[in-house]
Amino acid sequence: MDFTPTEEQTAARELAARIFGDLSTHERLTALGTGGDGELWKALCEAGLPAAVEDIGLLGLVLLLEEQGRTTAQVPFAASCVHGLLAVSAHGSARQRERLLPGIADGSVVVAGVLPATAVRAGPTGELSGVVPVVPWLRDATHVLVADDEHRLWLVRTADARCEPVELTAPWSAGRLILDAAPAERLGGADAYDDVLATARTAFAGLQAGVCAGSVARAVAHTNTREQFGRPLAAKQGVQLRAADAHMDTEAIRVTAYEAAWRRDEGLDYATHALTAAWWASEAGHRVVHAGQHLHGGTGADLEHPVHRHFLWGRQLDAYLGCGSELLQELGESIVHGEGEA
Repeated sequence: MDFTPTEEQTAARELAARIFGDLSTHERLTALGTGGDGELWKALCEAGLPAAVEDIGLLGLVLLLEEQGRTTAQVPFAASCVHGLLAVSAHGSARQRERLLPGIADGSVVVAGVLPATAVRAGPTGELSGVVPVVPWLRDATHVLVADDEHRLWLVRTADARCEPVELTAPWSAGRLILDAAPAERLGGADAYDDVLATARTAFAGLQAGVCAGSVARAVAHTNTREQFGRPLAAKQGVQLRAADAHMDTEAIRVTAYEAAWRRDEGLDYATHALTAAWWASEAGHRVVHAGQHLHGGTGADLEHPVHRHFLWGRQLDAYLGCGSELLQELGESIVHGEGEA
C-alpha cells in the first residue's frame, strides 16, 4: 500500500489548509457561537474543494478533513461529502446523480446524515416516520440521508421534515429530526448502508486526526513558551512523555484512517479497516484531547481558550463514532465471521 498523496490530493490539501487557516480563526469561531460558518463554506465551494472529492477519492477527503480538524472549522464538510457526494456517486441512480451532484459540489445542496441505523420506519410508498434525537449539521442541511430500521438508505428534504435546534458538546449546528410520513427517495440497494457507514467512519476518523494534531500542536507551543522555575515546561520529562504519547496516538488515528480510505479508493474490502480507524479515533482521540488540555495547566481550564475547542470536538467525535468497547466488539465479530478481509 502507498499513502503518498497524488499531485491533485496535495494541491487540494494545501489549498484547504490556506482557506481554513485564513478564515477559521479563534476570533471568528468565538463570534460564530454554535452556528455554521456560511462565509467559510462559500469560500470552500468557490475553490472547488467539495467538488474535488469525486476525483481525489476518500483518501483525498481524509487529507482535507485533517486540515479542517486542525482549525475546528464550523462547516459541514465531512457530512455533505460523505452522506451526499460520495454516497450519491457510489449508490445513486443516473437521475439522482444528475440532479443532486452539481448542487452538492457547488454547496447549494448540503446533506446531513443519520448513521448508524435508527428506529425510523418506512411506509409502503416510501414515506418515513420516526424521530432522530440528534443529527449533526442538520440546521445547515437541505437534505438528510436516513438509515431506517431495516438498514435501507433514504434521502429526505429537510423542508419535508421538522427540524428542531439541538446543542451538542461541539458547535455542529445539530438538530432533532422529526419525520411524520415524510416523503423520501431510496438511495442504493442492499449494500449501500454498509458502504456509506464504513465511509463515514473513515472520514470522521480523519477529522479526529486533525483535531488531535491541532490539540498537540497547541500543547507543544504552550509548553515550549511557558516557564516554571526558570525552565520551559517542555523540558520536564513528564511533559515530554505525555506529549509523546499524544503524538503517537494521533499518528495511529491518522494511519488507520489513511489505510481504510486507500483501500476503498482501490476497490478493496475495507469495512474492518474502517472499524479499526473508528476505534482508534474514539479511544485514542479521547486521550489526546484530554492530554492537550492538561498540558496547558490552569490555562486549559479556561473555556475561552482555543485548546478547549479541540477538547469539545474530540469528545464529540468520540461520541459520534461510538463507544470504543462497542466498536471493538463489532470489529471482533466481523473478524470472527470473516467479513471485510482482503
